Amino acid sequence: MPVRLTRRGAPPEVAIVHLGPGAFFRAFNAIYTEEAGDWGILAVSLKSPTARDQLAPQGGAYTSLTLSEGGNESRIIGSIAEVLVAPEDPEAVVAAMANPDVKIVSLTVTEKGYCHEPATGALRFDHPDIQHDLQNLHAPRSAVGFIVAALQQRQKAGDNAFTVLSCDNLPSNGRLVRRIVLEFAAKVSSELSDWISRNATFPATMVDRITPATTDADVAALERTKGYYDPACVVHESFRQWVIEDDFVDGRPAWDEFGAQMVSSVEDHELMKLRCLNGTHSTLAYLGYLAGHETIADCVADPAFAALCEKLWREEITPMLAEPEGEDLNRYCAQLMARYRDTAIRHRTWQIAMDGSQKLPQRILGTIRDNLRSNVVPKGLCLAVAGWMRYVGGLDENGMTIDVRDPLAARLKHVSDGAEDKVSALLAIEEVFGQDLPKDERFSAEVSAAFEQLVSGGARAAVETYVSG
Repeated sequence: MPVRLTRRGAPPEVAIVHLGPGAFFRAFNAIYTEEAGDWGILAVSLKSPTARDQLAPQGGAYTSLTLSEGGNESRIIGSIAEVLVAPEDPEAVVAAMANPDVKIVSLTVTEKGYCHEPATGALRFDHPDIQHDLQNLHAPRSAVGFIVAALQQRQKAGDNAFTVLSCDNLPSNGRLVRRIVLEFAAKVSSELSDWISRNATFPATMVDRITPATTDADVAALERTKGYYDPACVVHESFRQWVIEDDFVDGRPAWDEFGAQMVSSVEDHELMKLRCLNGTHSTLAYLGYLAGHETIADCVADPAFAALCEKLWREEITPMLAEPEGEDLNRYCAQLMARYRDTAIRHRTWQIAMDGSQKLPQRILGTIRDNLRSNVVPKGLCLAVAGWMRYVGGLDENGMTIDVRDPLAARLKHVSDGAEDKVSALLAIEEVFGQDLPKDERFSAEVSAAFEQLVSGGARAAVETYVSG
C-alpha cells in the first residue's frame, strides 16, 4: 500500500463553512485562507462523498500543484479542518453553519447550484430541491436551503448573522445569492426575510485561476516525485486573481495581505473576467471540441482559433466593457492568451463545455445583447452560440457521440432531435435565451447562418471564415 499524505499538527479552529469543496475551491479559496492563517474551514459537499472520502483519511490536508512550462511546484494545504457530506446528515450541516463561531459561509457550487433561472436571476420555486427544502427546512438539500435554515437558527438564538460569500462565475454573484436567499426566506416568514436583509451581507467576488480536472496520471506523478499518495491533490496554473467587495458582518481572513484585492464594487472586474476569459473559454470549448481539439492549449496552437480569440476580444467583447480600476483591457487579454498557450495546463474543452445552458447567459449572451443594443451583430459570438447548439445535439462532426453534461441535457437533445429547424427550437428555451433574443431577427438569422456553416463545412472552416471576414 502506498504511504498516504497525513496532516501534521492540529487543524485550525473552524470559522468558515464552505459549500462545494471541489477542485477549484481547493486550488483557490482554501490556499488564500491557508496563507492568511487561523481561519479553519468546514467543507460541505452537497451531493457527492468523493471529496470527503479523499480528504478525511488525510485529516483534511492535500497537495496543491502549480503547473507551468518552467516546472511544477507543490505545497501541502491544511486550512480544511473537516469535511461533511450534506445528504448523510443535513441537520449536522445546519447546526455547524448556525454555530456563532462561524463568520463566513462561502460557496463554489457552480451555476446550477443556485437553482435559479440564468436568464432572469430569479429563484426557481419549481426546482425539486427548493420544493423539498420549503417543506423540510430542518433537513435541506440546496445551498440556499442550508443558508436560510442556518440563518433562521441564528435569528431564533439571538446570534449574529454570517457573511454569505459567493465565489462562482456569475455576474453580480453577491446580489444574485442575496436575491435568492431573500426570496426563499420570504416563503418561510417575512420576519426571517427582513432579519436576513438587515443583518447578513452578501459581498460580490471575482475569482480567476484555471484549474483542470485532476487525473490519475497527476496523482501517480505526485506519488513518484514526493513519495506519498494523495487522491485529493489539485492542479492549477500559477496565475490567480481574487477581487472581493469588503463588506463582512463579523471579520474576515487577511486575504488582502496575500494578493486579494478588496474593493467597494467588483462589478467591472467580474464582467471583464466573465466575458473576456469565460466567454472565450466557452467559445473555444464548443467550437474547439467540434474541430477535434482536446484542450485550450491545443485550440490556441491552431492559428485560426488563436485569431478567433483575438478578434472576439478586439471587436465584440472589450468594446462593450468599462475598464476596471487598475486594469488595462488590452494587456489583460494578452495575458489571457499567454495563459491559454501554457501547455502544462491541460484544461479540456469537454470539461469547460459542461453545463452550457447555465453558463451561456452570463458568459456570452450578455455581450451579445450589449452589441445588439449598439446596432452591432456580433458574428463571432453568434458562431459560439451555434457551436453550443451543434454540441448539445450529441454528435460530433464524425458522427461520434458526445457525452453532453448539462442539467437540461435530455431536453436539449430531445428538442434538437425533434425539430426540423433546430436553431429556432433551441432559441425557444426561455430559461437560456430569455424572451428578447429569440425575437431579435438579426440575432436569430446570424445564429442560423452560423449553424448551417458548422453543419456543412465544420467548425474549423467556420472559424476561418469568421477570422478572415
